[in-house]
Amino acid sequence: MEETLALASRLHADHEQLPLALRLIANTGVKRRHLVQPIEETLRHPGFEQRNLIYVREAKARVPAVVFSALANACVSIKDIDAIVYVSCTGFMMPPLTAWMINNLGFRNDTRQLPIAQLGCAAGGAAINRAHDFCMAHPGSNVLIVACEFCSLCYQPTDVGVGNLLSNGLFGDAVAAAVVRGEGGAGMRLTRNGSRLVTGTENWICYAVKSTGFHFLLDRRVPGTMKQLAPELRSVTAEYGWDAASLDFYIIHAGGPRILDDLSRYLGVDPAKFAHSRATLAEYGNIASAVVLDAFRRQFLAGVREGARGLVAGFGPGITAEITLGAWINAAPPGVTHAPLTTTKDTIA
Repeated sequence: MEETLALASRLHADHEQLPLALRLIANTGVKRRHLVQPIEETLRHPGFEQRNLIYVREAKARVPAVVFSALANACVSIKDIDAIVYVSCTGFMMPPLTAWMINNLGFRNDTRQLPIAQLGCAAGGAAINRAHDFCMAHPGSNVLIVACEFCSLCYQPTDVGVGNLLSNGLFGDAVAAAVVRGEGGAGMRLTRNGSRLVTGTENWICYAVKSTGFHFLLDRRVPGTMKQLAPELRSVTAEYGWDAASLDFYIIHAGGPRILDDLSRYLGVDPAKFAHSRATLAEYGNIASAVVLDAFRRQFLAGVREGARGLVAGFGPGITAEITLGAWINAAPPGVTHAPLTTTKDTIA
């Protein structure tokens, strides 16, 4: 954070709203972020083509390690994976990285591919939900989720609005992976999922695609959208007969501190129940679709009692909410190896 504030002060010394921008950045709660390049390289703009080449290079270099870690945690082999959901909004490849993974990492050539590129931060929740849907449609299947977000490659030195400066101090880079098992394992048993879109807000979070790449546009009204989204979370949970205010754990996309503060207030949930999402924000910044996977990792490490009921929610462009409900299972069924960061039938982890 100290380095970010110093850089902003130096780069935008003549900006008339610099004090406001610095105050907003300081109030994000982000203490540290990780970038795929040294900050000196990040601040240069070599052009859209070169940046996308960096995205491809870094994705291929960094994705395999998290994939193999997720497979090991889930106690499944690479040949056991029936589908790959790959989510990313910070670079472009066609064919998608899933094709490269199948060719180079040992997946079966009949592995289904589902790349999701335009749901932004909501894509983490969408990936979980599409994996859940696949396992329900194909009993006994296993789905790998990979989130690859290099937000720093979208830095635009000419975008100097207060919202852009805030984003420059908020977003970080990350790669994450998880396995949804159709059978066996331990974790959050996925029981229901839903998607909600707040109508009339499609231009509130978006990209302007120019010759210089992706230019992030953030409407000043976005931080206040929890007033509209909280009732949608209540609606999805009510369809399943649950009360969104009285669940045992919450894995929430941490777009910023106000998102978590407002959702806590509008749902009537103890702010302490959002601790894992806050920790992700503090230690990594807003890492887009990877937020919910890292917060989920923290939930695993903290321990969850058997049968605890919880909710996963990703928020992003649209404005879209991707919502997952489930109950925790610690003990694997007879004959199945228990492993952290795995899932059971109709589940995520």
